[in-house]
Amino acid sequence: MTEKETYSEITFLKAEIKRLRKSISKLTPSLEVLLSRYGFKVYKKESSEDLLLPAQKYINKFYEMLKKYSFRLFLRDVIKHQKSFVVEDVTRYATKDVTRGYVDFLIKTKLIEHVSTQHDIYRLIKRPIKSFGETLEWFMASLMKKEFEAEAVWGVKFKRPNVGGDYDLIAKIDSSILYMEIKSSPPKQIYDREITAFLDRVIDLSPQVSVFFLDTELRMKDKIVSMFDAELKRRYKKSVPVERIERELFHINKKVFIINSKDSIEANIRTVLNFSLFRRGKIL
Repeated sequence: MTEKETYSEITFLKAEIKRLRKSISKLTPSLEVLLSRYGFKVYKKESSEDLLLPAQKYINKFYEMLKKYSFRLFLRDVIKHQKSFVVEDVTRYATKDVTRGYVDFLIKTKLIEHVSTQHDIYRLIKRPIKSFGETLEWFMASLMKKEFEAEAVWGVKFKRPNVGGDYDLIAKIDSSILYMEIKSSPPKQIYDREITAFLDRVIDLSPQVSVFFLDTELRMKDKIVSMFDAELKRRYKKSVPVERIERELFHINKKVFIINSKDSIEANIRTVLNFSLFRRGKIL
C-alpha cells in the first residue's frame, strides 16, 4: 500500500468512526437524561460574560485558529493588555509576522480596534474580560462536539449541598459521561486547593472519565502530578499511583487523567478515550 493509499484509508476510517459515533449518540440517552439519572440537574451553564467570540461568520475560522497554541497564548496577552497594546506587547510566543497576522484577524473580526493608527495602538472592543478561561472552555466544548461527535456543555453549575463550583466541561461520549477541569494557567499558578476541588467534584459526579487539563506545553510531572500524589495520600492515607500513559499524559486507575496540550489537544483527548473507554484491558 502506498503512502497516499494509507492516508486515504485512515481518512476514511476516521470519517466512519465519526459517523458511527453520531449514530450511537442518537440511540443513547441525552446528556441531560444521563445527568438526571445521577441526580444532577443543570441550573446554569455557558455564561457569556467573559466569552470572547467573533461574529458567527468568523466562528469556524476562529475555532481552527484556537487549535494553535501560539494563538491561544496571543489571546491571553491581548486580554492582559486589553485597554491598550502594541504588537510588541503580544509577541512573546510567536514571530512578529505571525503575531501581525493574528492582530489583522482580530481587527477583521471586530474583536479589537485601533486606538491610534499613528502609533499602531490597539484595544479589545469587549471590555472588561477577566480571563481567557470562558473562551477556552467554549473551544474545548466545540472540539468535543466537532472532533468526537459528543454532546457537550461548558461552565456548568449544579445545586449541590456539599460540592460547589463550576464543572468546566461535561460531555457525553457514546453513553458515558466525561468531566473535564480546564485550566488556562501554567503549572506554577495551580494550587493545592484546585486539585482538592477537582477531586471533590469527581467523587460527587462519579463520571466514567475525569480529566484535569492544563493548556500548557510544560512538564506535568514536576508540580501537578506531585500535587495529585499529595492530595491522594491525604485522602486515602496511602499512596495511590499516578501513572504515565505516554509523554505528559497520566492516569489514576484509568478513570482520572492529567493531561496538557503539547503536540495536540485533540490527540491527547483521543489517547485518553482510547485508554479509558475503548481499550479497557483488565480491571485494576
